[in-house]
Amino acid sequence: QLPTGLYKKVLVILHDSILPYMNEPTLMIDFLTVAYGIGGAISLLALNGLFILIHQHNLEYPDFYKKLYSLLDPSVYHVKYRARFFHLLDLFLSSSHLPAYLVAAFLKRLARLALTAPPEALLMVLPFICNLFRRHPACRVLVHRPDGPRDMSEDPYVMEEEEPSESRALESCLWEIQTLQNHYHPEVAQAAAVLNRSLSEMEDDISGLLELSAYELFDKEVKKKAADVPLEFEQIRGLFGKKNDIFAQHFALD
Repeated sequence: QLPTGLYKKVLVILHDSILPYMNEPTLMIDFLTVAYGIGGAISLLALNGLFILIHQHNLEYPDFYKKLYSLLDPSVYHVKYRARFFHLLDLFLSSSHLPAYLVAAFLKRLARLALTAPPEALLMVLPFICNLFRRHPACRVLVHRPDGPRDMSEDPYVMEEEEPSESRALESCLWEIQTLQNHYHPEVAQAAAVLNRSLSEMEDDISGLLELSAYELFDKEVKKKAADVPLEFEQIRGLFGKKNDIFAQHFALD
């Protein structure tokens, strides 16, 4: 058992400063699987090392996607390791052999959590969701279901279910994205509206959005050049704007 702070310090550097220099990286399997099961930021940081062991050293982790699914909680859009997590989540969900129910569960959970996410996270996760639809066309039923639920009370999706296969995500629809189309931030509303149109085959590059911060978003808005806003479209002709205004006979605008 290690202190939480020490776990984080080790896991941050494990994938690039320790594993590549070990003769037998598989010796770290037990350590990483235990860390992955702890939860929270420690689980997020353990993903990097597990990714290397799974892809390069044939590690089999039967409940890997179930645990990955459980890591999606409201804090995932706020933690400072968000960029690292979504980069790896993108890799783990890139295989075209994943079952539709699994991808649909991730899509639905990401969309539900997006309802309370900050704008900088939404501008990253909405293109991420679009990319998942491009890779897994069988999940597009979540968008093209006109008779689907209109709000949370009618939604068959079970948010509290830990097993993705039993979450009933494929029976639902992404009404959350329609909600985000009315977001107060215009760029978020525009990004959410992309799903109303046919998606292009080319995936969006989200690498530049993974580390987008609230400060950068605010700075971008401040530096925008505002167009001249007309205050009057028609020249006023009377006190109340009417051509034959009786008040104009008694009051002058000069």
